[in-house]
Amino acid sequence: MTCDDKPKRIGLIAHDACKRDMTEWVRFNARKLVRHKLYCTGTTGKLIEGVLTAECEGGPVDLTIFKSGPLGGDQQMGALIASDQLDILIFFTDPMTMQPHDVDIKALIRISTIANIVVACTRSTADYIITSSMFDREYEPEKKTYESYTDRKVRLSGRR
Repeated sequence: MTCDDKPKRIGLIAHDACKRDMTEWVRFNARKLVRHKLYCTGTTGKLIEGVLTAECEGGPVDLTIFKSGPLGGDQQMGALIASDQLDILIFFTDPMTMQPHDVDIKALIRISTIANIVVACTRSTADYIITSSMFDREYEPEKKTYESYTDRKVRLSGRR
């Protein structure tokens, strides 16, 4: 990363069956990740904090840990995305287990799509993202305004 580049704001979430995969991925990419602002949900964040502290020999890590996903952490992450405060979401999902907070997960993916941020739900996609030449430079994604949608909703409700 050059001096001109600002740190990426990266969200890290992993379902229970994927936490080991996430911690291995973070360990492998620790030197790159610690140069950025990290946000994690609950247990995933505690595990990542331990990995980064060990890998970086106690050096500074800019890490914010939210509540557990089902207890509001998914919404906290979604709020960052909705307010343009997250650049990348790495969310290792477990496709084999029904999640009791599945609607929260779908909402998080949906708001990520609306905000047009980079999203990885698998380790191989996360590998492509972190090894991309664009990872270490500034990138401003195109933002849609969705004006036609919001204008249509106002017209349908009779409000102006």
